[in-house]
Amino acid sequence: MKHYSVMLNEVIDNLNIKDNGIYVDATLGYAGMSKEILKRLKSGTLIAIDQDEEARKYSNEVLKKVGGNYQILPINFKNMKSELNKLDIYKVDGIIFDLGFSSPQIDDEKRGFSFMHDAPLDMRMNLASKLDAKYIVNNYSEDDLTKYFYEYGEEKLAKAISKGIVIERKKKNIKTTLKLVEVIKNSVGANYFYKNHPERKIFQALRILVNDELNALESVLPDAIDMLNEGGRICVITFHSLEDRIVKNIFKKYSEVEPIVKGLPNIPKEYQPIIKLINKKPITASDEEIKENSRSHSAKLRVIERI
Repeated sequence: MKHYSVMLNEVIDNLNIKDNGIYVDATLGYAGMSKEILKRLKSGTLIAIDQDEEARKYSNEVLKKVGGNYQILPINFKNMKSELNKLDIYKVDGIIFDLGFSSPQIDDEKRGFSFMHDAPLDMRMNLASKLDAKYIVNNYSEDDLTKYFYEYGEEKLAKAISKGIVIERKKKNIKTTLKLVEVIKNSVGANYFYKNHPERKIFQALRILVNDELNALESVLPDAIDMLNEGGRICVITFHSLEDRIVKNIFKKYSEVEPIVKGLPNIPKEYQPIIKLINKKPITASDEEIKENSRSHSAKLRVIERI
């Protein structure tokens, strides 16, 4: 199974791993990052998180060859803090969020993440979850579909596509990925379709919606900052502007003096920043990496440190 961890070296370098520290890989995937963290731990511990059962099984086989000081949790990372607290872990030395989908997940046709292969409209990271893309496409109102395609897909012809979906599903439920692609193409016309590839944006919007990705990210980052030991770091890799905006804004909020006391000669401790930005501008993949793995071209890495 071939899987690239985007900006692996940059993340490991920026994590400043201590061999006795506690580290969390909040997006285990296929263990690319976790394996490198585990190699560097002696008396330390790795906690890895993933909703995807297939990814957990595969990664467990990889990690047990490296060491035994790890634990894999089958949870959504938005529940990270409460689940770690149950293990009597209240502070950690580093956390990774790699928000891209692993290559095997995208390439596994039956999962329905790709618009290139015919598959059931699914897109669930957690296969135990009840909400899938097929339900959304066939049951959400035209107005709701338009809203989500516009907000989560940033697709300017969201309304036309939603209307096309509603017309088509009245005849027969839309059950497969390629059927949805066909409906999108018919809704916007071939010229717009081949020039702008709206199917990419619609599939992105559905995936975000099915897995509640943006809300989960927005809720977990303050928890992650709260759990960091002094000097601990968070590394976040995003792959589209919606994710990156959330990360940038939350990191900005916690790294600046609160506006209410800005300008005062002595800032009370409770209003002072609790993190510092390690990189003001996001780190991007090298030209060499982009040549080797085209999926890394849109990746942005932001790093903060607890102060």
